[in-house]
This record gives sequence, C-alpha cells and structure tokens, in this order.
Amino acid sequence: MPTAVLAGDPCYDRILAALPQRDRFRRALGVGPGQRLIVVSSTWAPRSLFGGAGAAGAGEPGADDLLPWLLSRLATELPADEYRKTAVLHPNIWYGHGPGQVRAWLDNARRAGLEAIPPLDGWRQSLIAADCVLGDHSSVTYYAASMGIPVLLGAFPQEDLDPLSPVAALGRTAPSLLRRGSLRAQIDRAITSHNPSRYKELAEQTSSSPGESAALLRRLFYGLMDIPEPEGHPALLEPLPLPPYLPARVTAPIRVLARQIGSDPPELALVRYAVVGDEPDPSEDTAALSEDPAAPADTAHTVADEETRETGRLRVADVVVRHAAGDDPRLGPPAAWTSEALDRYPYCGLVAYVDGPDRCVVRTREGHLVRLSAATEPDGRPDLCDPAVYASALYAWLASGQPLGDALPAITVRTGAAAHHVTVEPLPPSAPPSPPPAGSHASSSASPVRIRSAPTRSPFAS
Repeated sequence: MPTAVLAGDPCYDRILAALPQRDRFRRALGVGPGQRLIVVSSTWAPRSLFGGAGAAGAGEPGADDLLPWLLSRLATELPADEYRKTAVLHPNIWYGHGPGQVRAWLDNARRAGLEAIPPLDGWRQSLIAADCVLGDHSSVTYYAASMGIPVLLGAFPQEDLDPLSPVAALGRTAPSLLRRGSLRAQIDRAITSHNPSRYKELAEQTSSSPGESAALLRRLFYGLMDIPEPEGHPALLEPLPLPPYLPARVTAPIRVLARQIGSDPPELALVRYAVVGDEPDPSEDTAALSEDPAAPADTAHTVADEETRETGRLRVADVVVRHAAGDDPRLGPPAAWTSEALDRYPYCGLVAYVDGPDRCVVRTREGHLVRLSAATEPDGRPDLCDPAVYASALYAWLASGQPLGDALPAITVRTGAAAHHVTVEPLPPSAPPSPPPAGSHASSSASPVRIRSAPTRSPFAS
C-alpha cells in the first residue's frame, strides 16, 4: 500500500517512557500509601460512558443511563481518604458542550473531591498513576488495559466496532460496571482479582513498534522533504512533565465516623464520606457502613469547609475547617483565625486551620490551641493525608470525654489501611474564644452522636 506507513504511536511511547515515574505522578495527585486512584474515562461518542445513550451496553441492556448513578456513587459511596478520583474526558466533550456545562455535570462529584483533568495535559500522568479505570471503548481505556491496569467498562457499544479490532476484543475481555450493587465493591473486586497478564495479548497489539515512533516519524518526514536526517542527533520525544501538586479538596460537608481503638497510646480509626446533593447521609445507613457488628463506629460528627457552597452547614457543623497558607494576610495567622472562627460559629466544638500538606492548627471550644503535625513517611516525605482528618480525630477523642492532656504528645489516626502518627503540640492560646451559647453541642464534654451497632461488617475491621 503506497499510502500506508508504519509510524508507531508517539502518545503510547511517551506513556511507556514515563512508567517509572508512576509513584511521583501519584504523589502529585495527592495519592498516599493505602489510597487507591480511580480514573473515570470517556470518549466523545453518543454511546460512550459520558454520552449517556447506550451506556448500559457494557452489561445491562435496556437499563437507564449509567452516568448519573456513577457520578452520584463516586461522590458519596467511596470514603474520601481511601480513594482519590479523577475524570479524563475526551477534548470533544469539553469543546462540544463547553467547560461550564461539563463542570456543572461533574459538580457534586467535584465538590466531593473528584478532579477533572484538563483535556490536553495531565491525563497521561493520571492514567499511569491509576489503580482502576472506569471507562468505555476509548483509546484511553485501551491504553490502561495495555499497561495492566484493572478496567471496568461502563459503556461499550460492540455493534459500533469492528469485531476483529483490538478494542472490540477488550470489550469481550474486560468486566462490566453494573448499576446493581455497590460501586465500591465492584472497584475493589476488580483490583484484588486482577491478573496483570489478563490483557497481555491486547498490549502486544497496541503498537507494532513500541518506543520507536519518534525515529519512524522523523525518517518519514525527512524522506517526504527528500533531505537527509541530521547525523548524531537521535529522534526523541518530550518526556511527560511532573504535574503540579494537586491534592483532593472536598468542599462538600463531610460526615465522619470515628472509633476509638486504644487510649494508651491514643489511637482512632476514621472513615469520612462527602454529603452532597440529595443523597442520603451515609452515616444514617449503618448497615451499609458497619461491616462487623463487633466493631461499629463509636461516634459521628459533621465537618464543614469554610468555603463550602452550603453555608448553612457552617452554623451546625461540629468542626469547621479552613485551608490557607499560614501567612495569608487576608486571614491572619492561624491563632487569630481560629479565635475568630469560634466566635463566628458558636455551635461548633473545634476549628482547624490547615496551613500545610501534613499539618494544621486547631482550637477547641475551651480555647486550647494545638498544632497537629503528621510524622513523615519512612522515606522522609510528608504524609499526604488531609490534615482535616487529624482535627476530626482530636474532636472525636475530646467528644468521647477524654481530656486533651491524654492526647499528648501524639495520637495515631487510621484511615483504611493507612496509619498516620500525629504529634499534638500545645501552643499559646493568644486570644481566648467566646463561650458557646447555652444548650449548644459545641463543648467537647457534650454527648457525641452515637452510632448503633449493625449486623454487617464495619469499615474499621482489619
């Protein structure tokens, strides 16, 4: 065929070259030890995952559009500190509907911590960092399978594809994402049961010349111009850059389930769920949350980010959080903001000023000012858990009737499989807050919300 050439795949070659950077890409996305990165990928066709029509074609013929269910479950079912979520959407989705419309569709999921990756840059790094991809018949989903990443197909219109194509073979091989049952259970099962060699044959068909596209294409271009290639200068592709640090930011109200594991030394386990839209409060369904009747959550409380859209929640939250630099002149130092915040939100029991990736300053209703700092990881890097988790752990400790002094000098906070060792350092109070209104629940000695035991397994079970 005189018009056909063997060119390789520059995009895939850049991905292959960047695979050794996977851990760095994960940290850039705020994914720490014990966390799983879930990537939602969609092409732009009407029968794609994001297109809606025919989305059930992967495994549920005739079912309703899967996407609203998926976005809702991503927002509320996955514990915020155990799963990081990103969306990789085809550029035509962004340009066809407009960025504002796409962000509106993703709104609840974004407020619950999902990051919408820009359409041109960063999606390859997110894919390399992924633990599981929820996708369709897109090349991005195929790339994921070829790299040995677990894949769940939320849409796959087989009738639109050449049955002999490698992409069609992926649709016959990969498991389907079903609307029935738990999204979290399907994701966990896809990850734990995955065989890395499952898509070996498909990986071999991704490119006929892996790693050679730059040389092949340069030879072609110079040949078309009928001039010789430069000698002594190999054809190279630009490496994928390290993305900026982009940790998850949950601005929706958060419901925190806490359980005290030990008191000497203090140790607590926390599970946090975003509460968005019309979805039920996850803490109200203990049968779905508590997986072990011997280890239910002890207490529950609500956390509100000061920048939340649902400002009414700030008046009734148990913990109010602000993320900002410690020297932000608009807010003042953490000691000043925490004092003002307790006056501004008289019904909360604790406020937290997160001024770093692994630390925060908290003030209790009694006026105690404390710095919470997570110990570094074994390699010296900072702990990437949201420091608001540590503030919630201290609140749960105090709300259970334990004195602040017993939390010194450190507490251990568990989120899923990860353990975070947090130093508790008293600071000068500077400015005492106003006392709480009579009858409020703000005092740390007040009775916490109790969670009833449930007949199923707890999220705190090992």
